[in-house]
Amino acid sequence: MAEEIRQKDDVDSSSKSKSFWSSLRWIPTSTDHIIAAEKRLLSIIKTGYAQEHVNIGSGPPGSKVRWFRSTSNEPRFLNTVTFDSKPDSPTLVMVHGYAASQGFFFRNFDALASRFRIIAVDQLGWGGSSRPDFTCKSTEETEAWFIDSFEEWRKAKNLTNFILLGHSFGGYVASKYALKHPQHVQHLILVGPAGFTEETDPKTEFVTKFRATWKGAVLNHLWESNFTPQKIVRGLGPWGPNMVRKYTSARFGTHSTGQKLIDEESSLLTDYVYHTLAAKASGELCLKYIFAFGAFARMPLLQSAQEWKVPTTFIYGYEDWMNYEGAQEARKHMKVPCEIIRVPKAGHFVFIDNPSGFHSAVFYACRRFLTPNSDNESLPEGLSSA
Repeated sequence: MAEEIRQKDDVDSSSKSKSFWSSLRWIPTSTDHIIAAEKRLLSIIKTGYAQEHVNIGSGPPGSKVRWFRSTSNEPRFLNTVTFDSKPDSPTLVMVHGYAASQGFFFRNFDALASRFRIIAVDQLGWGGSSRPDFTCKSTEETEAWFIDSFEEWRKAKNLTNFILLGHSFGGYVASKYALKHPQHVQHLILVGPAGFTEETDPKTEFVTKFRATWKGAVLNHLWESNFTPQKIVRGLGPWGPNMVRKYTSARFGTHSTGQKLIDEESSLLTDYVYHTLAAKASGELCLKYIFAFGAFARMPLLQSAQEWKVPTTFIYGYEDWMNYEGAQEARKHMKVPCEIIRVPKAGHFVFIDNPSGFHSAVFYACRRFLTPNSDNESLPEGLSSA
């Protein structure tokens, strides 16, 4: 009996010790913290959902590398959330952008789940997904990192004939995936997508001029050195959460271009964003391989427009810093249906800034899957086409 008590005391002491040292960590986060923060953020969603870690194996089939040059045979997984839906609802897969995770769509899940089977996924190396060492050495390898891991996820989920939505960098990945695997994608929705503007575009001349200055040269050097914003958050250690709080309060509050976050939303999003940014560097290190300084794609999607095989809808906020004119130029070369919708009172995070406008745009984009005889359906009031 005395031995049992001593063992219990040892366990309690060990737990307290772990808790104590955990509280003193320079970067107070972990994968468990990310999932816990995700659950807190999604607690404000009324629709039921299931969260799972979908096993994607240890590397692409037939490849001699393990999610590119990793020495580990450990299986990797993609954090996935599937929302309850009505029977026979079309499937909408949602892919987040750079420095984000699937929880960023928290203002949209309820509305979209009323008409779709919503599946939101964290890309490999982001959010609550596995974070392998990032060892890609080229643009081609880096694209494959995201495209192939997503394809393994699709196989594991046994999905086909789905609508694929990607935001910003997620729009770039969704586009590249649809170019490689068009047979699985019914419709492509690109929300403020990256990769459609070329560095040679005359409208980007100011970036070239800025890069010629000493400030531009320093920033360009940092970019090519793969210095990411997340490294700043990690470098601040226990002061990191406060920095993120200031950002979310400003971007989605004080300087919001649309509907401001209420206090509960802001607090929960801040907590979630901090943990996803401060965790181990992995997918974020794609930056310099995919984009040159100024967010110009090294392999622009504009150059692949003629190869497009999937009907596409672009959605931009009126104040989006991503230029919709790149989509207009791409449309000229596409041989599939393509439309461009602009949403008022919204910036790059159109789905947070103006949720109702964003939902209207998505429903309109998918009208042929949602409404019989939708050919004559007009663009919802408040939205505009480009």
